[in-house]
Amino acid sequence: MEVEVKLRLPDSNSHQKLSIILSSFHTKTLIQENIFFDTTNSKLSSNFAALRLRFYNLDSYCILSLKAKPIMSDGISRVEEQEEPIDPKIGRMCVAEPGQLLGLLESSKIIQRVRREFGVGENEVLVCLGMFRNVRQVFDWKGLKLELDETIYDFGTSYEIECESKEPEKDKKLIEGLLKDNGIEFSYSEANKFAVFRSGKLPRWEKNVLF
Repeated sequence: MEVEVKLRLPDSNSHQKLSIILSSFHTKTLIQENIFFDTTNSKLSSNFAALRLRFYNLDSYCILSLKAKPIMSDGISRVEEQEEPIDPKIGRMCVAEPGQLLGLLESSKIIQRVRREFGVGENEVLVCLGMFRNVRQVFDWKGLKLELDETIYDFGTSYEIECESKEPEKDKKLIEGLLKDNGIEFSYSEANKFAVFRSGKLPRWEKNVLF
C-alpha cells in the first residue's frame, strides 16, 4: 500500500515560489513520461486499476506499474501499488505495440496479476490510453522526501506537492505549516493524476479552501 500526502498548488507562481524556498534541500529533478494502457472494454479502469509505463529522463530507465483501489481523503492518498523495472527499449516497443505487454506474462508478476485478478484473457487486446508528462523536483526536507510536481496534460498544467509517508497525518501538518508560513495557497488534492488525465480537464481550484 502506497500512502502519500497530496496537496494542490493554485498556479505556476506558487510552484516557483515553493521551489525557490526549498532550493537548498533539492536532491534531483526527474522528467517523467507516463503512458497508460487498458483493454478495449476497459477491464482495468472499470475496476479502479491503472496499468502504466513510466519513462525517466529520456529513457534512462523505465518502470512498469499497476495501481489499484485508490482512496483519496483530506489530502491523503492510499493505493495498492506494484512496480517492476523494465528495459526502456522493451517499454518503447510496448508503447508502439501495446499487445506486446501481455507477452511479458512469464517474466512479469504485474502482467500475471492483470491476467488473474482482472480477467484479461489471452485474446484480449490492450490499447494505449494516452500519456502526460511530469517534471518532479525532489527535496530532502526535515527527514521527508518532498516531491514538487508540474504535470503537463494536453488540456492544461497542474501543480502539486506530494510526500510518501508512514505517518501521513503528522507529515501533512508539517507540509501545511511550510506552505502557510510562506504565504502559499493550497488545497487538498481530490483526485490522482490518472483520474485527472481520464477526466480530460483540470479540477476546479477552490481558492483559499485551507489557507
